[in-house]
Amino acid sequence: MSKILYLEGASGISGDMAVAALLDLGGNREHLAECLKSLQLDEFDYEISRKKSYGLEGCDFNVILHHEHHHEHHHCHRHLSDIREILEKAILPERAKSLAVKIFNILADAEAKAHGCSIEEVHFHEVGAVDSIVDIVSAAVLIDDLGIEECIVTGLSEGTGTVRCQHGELPVPVPAVVNIAQSSGIPLRVTDAKGEMITPTGIAIAAALRTSSKLPPEYVIEKIGIGLGKRDFGRPNILRAMLLSAVASPEKIYVLESNIDDSTGEVLGFAMEELFASGAKDVIYQPCFMKKNRPAVLLKVIATEKDLSKIEKTIFRCTTTIGLRKYPVDRVCMDRQLMKVKTSAGEIEVKRCSYEEIIRYYPEFESVKRAAKGSGIPIQEVFEEAARKAKEQDV
Repeated sequence: MSKILYLEGASGISGDMAVAALLDLGGNREHLAECLKSLQLDEFDYEISRKKSYGLEGCDFNVILHHEHHHEHHHCHRHLSDIREILEKAILPERAKSLAVKIFNILADAEAKAHGCSIEEVHFHEVGAVDSIVDIVSAAVLIDDLGIEECIVTGLSEGTGTVRCQHGELPVPVPAVVNIAQSSGIPLRVTDAKGEMITPTGIAIAAALRTSSKLPPEYVIEKIGIGLGKRDFGRPNILRAMLLSAVASPEKIYVLESNIDDSTGEVLGFAMEELFASGAKDVIYQPCFMKKNRPAVLLKVIATEKDLSKIEKTIFRCTTTIGLRKYPVDRVCMDRQLMKVKTSAGEIEVKRCSYEEIIRYYPEFESVKRAAKGSGIPIQEVFEEAARKAKEQDV
């Protein structure tokens, strides 16, 4: 079963918050150190520590720029091609490398829209700065390390006001954040916090990972990681990342009914075949009497919610009815597993059905029939032997 990551985003998201939350989930620090070293950038160090934000403890990931490179770092901007070259030379897992490229492409596209240029012409400014490269690569490596394949982002909280950046004072959310929110469909929630809660790097990571916008109806939280933000909003500034496992919901089943008094047996037989082909779980005809004492049949079809429209269309297309009824029902089923057993007639498929302590064995009829024909052993003997062997094998 794939691991499901839920990024809560109640305090927004930034690159360092995402990395810290993934580390708090158990991402491998030694492997991360090796990957970051392979970037061959001597302009940074980083530290991982435990801190608190208004009483809530979490992980803090802090990129430390070397002072002698700090001035050069703000004036020698990198293009997307430069960053791709850095990533290509680095020793990273292929999935992590692909994810990092995807995140940077999302950022480049957002910046290009903001500045009216192509993605290759974008000067990455803060996005291309070493600390953002480190955040993006770190997030990609940790996602790969944790084996995360699905990610839920229901929305992200944002502050208000303005923020000072390369282009002076910009409104919150900044243009790159707005562009990524639009292209990815991630909803933004406005809060009364003053300042930037969502950074371009943070929302780009969320957009690249996001596979769903909805939580499962029921789920179990396997693990929680808390990444701390650097800004003070007068309340806890945290990103909660949770590993979830979905709880299987009961399958929603419907019954569709129709009274039919003017179809032949041949037509009804054809309709049954077509209904099964359309996804019906079961189809039955019940004798009944309609108005004026007309002998008729009551058609009943059991179907899942996803197949309803196909079933309805098939009923109208293949029978003479002009109306039908449908209603949801609760269904309780025994757990079913397919077994294979060796008998004197050959190998037989047997369905093992269980409910709490109740266990039954049902040899599959077509499998029994083939074995009986091939061996010459009476079909009832083959059936009984297969059921007996299944029970013995299961002990």
